[in-house]
Amino acid sequence: MDCDRPIGVFDSGVGGLSILRALRAELPQEDFVYFSDAAHAPYGEKDEGFVSERSLAIAVDLLERHRIKGLVVACNTATAAAVHLLRAKHTQLPVVGVEPALKPAAAWTRTGHVAVLATRSTLASAKFRSLLDSLHGQAEFELVPCDGLAAAIEAHDSERIAALCERYTRELSGFGTAAGEIDTVVLGCTHYPFATDVFRELLGEQVQLVETGQPVARQTRRLLERQALLNPRGEGKVRWQTNGSPQALRGAAARWLGL
Repeated sequence: MDCDRPIGVFDSGVGGLSILRALRAELPQEDFVYFSDAAHAPYGEKDEGFVSERSLAIAVDLLERHRIKGLVVACNTATAAAVHLLRAKHTQLPVVGVEPALKPAAAWTRTGHVAVLATRSTLASAKFRSLLDSLHGQAEFELVPCDGLAAAIEAHDSERIAALCERYTRELSGFGTAAGEIDTVVLGCTHYPFATDVFRELLGEQVQLVETGQPVARQTRRLLERQALLNPRGEGKVRWQTNGSPQALRGAAARWLGL
């Protein structure tokens, strides 16, 4: 049956595991195939044409090899570059992308000041600029391109992660709950939630950290329900596929998902 087929999830590396974590919590009976395009990571420092080409190729591979029933583009950069192309090419396939959580951040901020940490490619994309423009007047957004942070998380380089998080938060104005201070920070790359503890130590408990996993998981459920594709009897299995190091992917899944 179609509902028994797995959901495909892909990212340039291990960052998409933060989305997979939310998907498994929301849809515990669904089976997944996770593709890590580690040979080309990170996407955030590649040009848009290359990322689009890789995204289209991965979708075809997941369809042909695993007969996926839905696709989650678990990467902000790939979503900005290619989600419209994927939807146009695979019109019957539910395709869910991710975007920096600016809308929830604008709703939650009390000071009206929000920081957005993301890759340079995401911040420069037309999709992101359109999202930002749609929220004009709802909050002040300070944008910080975090070069190298996704790669450091990919490599599980704790010292470099700490140094880069400190460097990029230092570029911003003051954090806190007083007027004019930043009280909400958007983690605008799927890798960044895996540095939450570092950000929390730097920013304190009063600053909200916003990521995209739960909204993506809820949207995936909605699209599958609409096409009667929810699996009532799946076992929550995950199959792993990578063109990089299987050991690195296995280690990240164990470290961050307990798998």
